[in-house]
Amino acid sequence: MKTLYLMRHAKSSWEEPGVSDFDRPLIPKGIKKTNMIVEFLLKKETSIDLMISSPAVRAYETAKILAAGLNYPVNKIKTDRKIYDGYYDRILDIIYSTSNDLQSLMIFGHNPTITNLANLFLHPGMEIMPTSCVVCLSFNTEKWEDIPSNEAIQEFIVFPKMLK
Repeated sequence: MKTLYLMRHAKSSWEEPGVSDFDRPLIPKGIKKTNMIVEFLLKKETSIDLMISSPAVRAYETAKILAAGLNYPVNKIKTDRKIYDGYYDRILDIIYSTSNDLQSLMIFGHNPTITNLANLFLHPGMEIMPTSCVVCLSFNTEKWEDIPSNEAIQEFIVFPKMLK
C-alpha cells in the first residue's frame, strides 16, 4: 500500500514590494492554520517516509512546519524545482520515481498545479485546494510507478476551515 499526501503551501504574503513570487514568505495566519493541520495529522497518527517540497519559500516553510510537527527530520526534506514550475506531469514523474521501499510520500506545492494533480485521482474533483489543504490518497500497490493502474482511495481531505 502506498500513501500519497498532496499539500498546498500555507497562506503567504503579497504585501512586500519587490519580493519575487518565489521568495514570498508565510504570514502568521498561515503558520497558525498549518499548525492546525499538524494537530489533525497527529490525531491520525500520520507518518511520512519522504517529504518533497517546491523550493519556493512559502512551500518550503510549510514543509518545515509539518516536518517539525510530525517528527520528520527537517534536514531530510528534499526540494525539487519541478514542483514549482507548474506542470503536474512533472510532479507525477517525481512520484513514480520514488523508491518502492518508501510507503508514504508528501508533496508540498502550489495552485493550480497541486489541485490539478489531486484531481487526477479524486472523483469528483475539487474546484481549488485552499491554502494548507492536504489531500491523502492511498493505492493498493507496492510500486509507485503502478499508481496509474490502481484506483485511488480517498483517505481524507482536510483544510483549516474544516477544523474550527
